[in-house]
Amino acid sequence: MIKLAALVQNETLKLWLKKRFIVIVLILLILIPVFTYAEHKVVSNHAEHFADWRNQILQQIADMENTLSSDRIPEEWKRDRRIAVQQLQYYLDHDINPSEPSGVQFTREFLGNSITLFIPMLVLAIGTDIVSGERTSGTIKMLLTRPVKRWKVLLSKLCALTLYVSLTIAVTVILCYLISGFVFGYGGWSAPILTGFKIEGSAIDSSSVHAVPQWRFLLMQAGLCWFSAMTVAALGLMVSVLIRSTAASLVTMMSAIIAGTILSSMSSSWASAKYLFSVNLKLTGYLEGTPPPIEGMTLPFSLSVLAIWGALGLIVSFRVFTKGDILN
Repeated sequence: MIKLAALVQNETLKLWLKKRFIVIVLILLILIPVFTYAEHKVVSNHAEHFADWRNQILQQIADMENTLSSDRIPEEWKRDRRIAVQQLQYYLDHDINPSEPSGVQFTREFLGNSITLFIPMLVLAIGTDIVSGERTSGTIKMLLTRPVKRWKVLLSKLCALTLYVSLTIAVTVILCYLISGFVFGYGGWSAPILTGFKIEGSAIDSSSVHAVPQWRFLLMQAGLCWFSAMTVAALGLMVSVLIRSTAASLVTMMSAIIAGTILSSMSSSWASAKYLFSVNLKLTGYLEGTPPPIEGMTLPFSLSVLAIWGALGLIVSFRVFTKGDILN
């Protein structure tokens, strides 16, 4: 156990010396203020055109209902709009503003929008070369010639990767709240957020809908983001073990993530696509009540699919790393 702790410490230090986590923080420090400014402009424009949030929602409902009468809009898009209209009407009937501006609300929206592409890319920036990078530099030979079992070496890399994925999610939430709160205010923690919407075809089952404080909703979102990011990290570790080139490892995982993002918007008629990990990454959508990419997908289903993909990735990683020819 002492040797494993020392290995984890060593792997954590190696990732830190690469300074990629610092680059991630700098990226967040640049992009979050940009998104905050864009959100501020949207809020300002809405404030100029609507006296209160109820009028804004009424206008959104009217606009969506108008588009539903058009024959040029695909049926999949109409289904999404019908569901959105029912959701907005539910908020209106229960006198709850779903878009009350605050630092917490901005952080919640940022996590929901970044879970499928932005956060996975940050994770890939850290972990895609965690093994292949050492092959390129030759340090993997020196590491494996020590009297330490190979599975312990790979486990230490996985532990270090888990630590940095957790730090990435935590830093994203903290920076979002601190930066956006400066513009929108640091309150809103106890504001009610409705969750529990169930999508049945093109209708919403609201029998399980209940209000939770915004801080609890944010914690649930962060947990789902972490689970999604760890699946990407596990598969990135597998690709790093299988492919010797760092560039090839990164391109392979980036292609899979981007392809999943594209498929999520056009795979409604391809039922088998729901078993792909990248189509199931948007776990936060189930909390928000947005329609899944493919009808019939649920939160337990997506969690199970991601867990299976992550477990298979780890099994392949440890099998190849412990039994395969890594030194050559």
